[in-house]
Formats: sequence, C-alpha cells, structure tokens
Amino acid sequence: GWEAFAIVAILSVLEISLSFDNAVVNAGVLKKMNAFWQKIFLSVGIIIAVFGMRLVFPVVIVAVTAQMGPIEAVRLAMNDADKYEQLVTDAHPAIASFGGMFLLMIFLDFIFDDHEHKWIGWLERPLSRLGKIDGFSVCVALIVLLTAATTWAESAAQHGGGHVDKAATVMLSGIAGLITYLIVGGLSGHFENKLEEEEEREHEAEEEAKKAGKEPTMIGLAGKAAFFMFLYLEVLDASFSFDGVIGAFAVTNHIFWMALGLGIGAMYVRSLTVYLVREGTLDDYVYL
Repeated sequence: GWEAFAIVAILSVLEISLSFDNAVVNAGVLKKMNAFWQKIFLSVGIIIAVFGMRLVFPVVIVAVTAQMGPIEAVRLAMNDADKYEQLVTDAHPAIASFGGMFLLMIFLDFIFDDHEHKWIGWLERPLSRLGKIDGFSVCVALIVLLTAATTWAESAAQHGGGHVDKAATVMLSGIAGLITYLIVGGLSGHFENKLEEEEEREHEAEEEAKKAGKEPTMIGLAGKAAFFMFLYLEVLDASFSFDGVIGAFAVTNHIFWMALGLGIGAMYVRSLTVYLVREGTLDDYVYL
C-alpha cells in the first residue's frame, strides 16, 4: 500500500543522493569507452548492480549476521516479517560495524590522498603528507574500531529492551569490513593496471603500424582494454554501493522494498553517469 510506496520512494531518493559520487567517479572512467561499451555498462552492468548489490547483498548481510542460510532469510522475510525484523534489529551492531569500517576507509583514503585540485590547502596539504605513511589510514580505522568496540558496543540495545555486550561482534564485523575494503581495492588496482597495460600495448601497436605504413588494427586491443575497463567499473560500482545498502537498513528491514527502492535509484544514477559523459560535464566542473 501507501506505506510501501513511501518507503520505496524514500529509498530511491536515498540511493540517488548517496550514489551521486558514484556517477561522477564512474563517468571519469566511462568517458574513455565507446558507445557500445557504454550500452553494455547500462544493460549488463545494471543487472549486476541491481540484482547483485541491491538484492543479493542485503540478503547475504542478514544471512551472515543472523547466522542463517540465504534462502531461509528470504523465506523468513516473506512469511514471518516480525521475526525477520527482530533478527535484523539484533544484528544492527554487526551491520553498522561492517559497513561503517568500509565507508570509513573510503573516507580516510580520500582525505589522505594528494589531490590535484585543493579546496582547503592549509588542511589538505598536511593530510596528504600523512597519507604517504604506509598503512596510515588502516591504523586510524583500527583505532576508531577499537574505541567503538570497547565503549559504545559494550552495552548495545537488544530487541525487547535488554542490553548485551556486543564488543566482540563489533570487532569481528569491523575487521571483516576492513578486509572487504582491501579486497575490493586490490581488485580495482589489478583491473586498473591491466587497463593501463592494454592501453600501452594499443599505443605501441599504433606506432608500429604507422612506421610500417599500415592502418592500425585497434578493434581487438580496444575491445580487450574496454573489457578490463568494464570490470574495473563494476568493482568501483560495487564498492560505492555499500553506503546505499547499509543506509537502507536505517529506513527499512524489508528486503524487497529495499531492493526495489535501491534498484530504481541505481538505474537513475547509471543514466546520470552516461549523461555526464555525453554532455562533457566533468570537463567543465573539475571540483564535482
């Protein structure tokens, strides 16, 4: 009814607002692709983004934190909404810790990075110097996790009004979030390196063809390079989808409303990404 409509609408707006950064980052990569691969990003990519990250991922989170199978979690959500909501509510410290650590690492890596365009130079310059210390952002994140686990998590609210010590749960979930971030970052770096290698080979092939007086055959190489770029985009998109999924649990525990609302938002953001590329917006607004 109207309650479901309102929640889906709120989740759509939430996803669009939280994923606007995703559109900007993806557009920076997508503008190097031709029209064919842009269509693949909108069609095949949206299936991965909506079905994988917005439907499967919330179910996996609930299944892991509530210690049940994914099929059982879906069955419980359909047949016993009250029991399902109780399990998700009790799992909130684990969900918040996992997602919070992942998002904290994104934030720390951003503020400790040396940006070409600086807004607040007097603050950004010393932060970028700190970022040159190996593992500095990981150390800061672990200190935050340890502080949270030994203070607020010791008396976390449980369903039914009781309190329970969730320190160990918060620690384990936070470390899992950190490991997930490092794996996603590693995959992104791997595909980015592969992409650079393919672009370099393509450039060398062009130069050799020009010297031999032949037309360069770029289709195969460009296709391979574009494929690596597509994989890189999908990993990037997955990493930027965590905030929307974790944020959705603050609005509703209903996985189907969640998937529908986040899916609508994800489709809008995908279209916005392609629009930014075709209009050349990123070239005009360097601070975006």
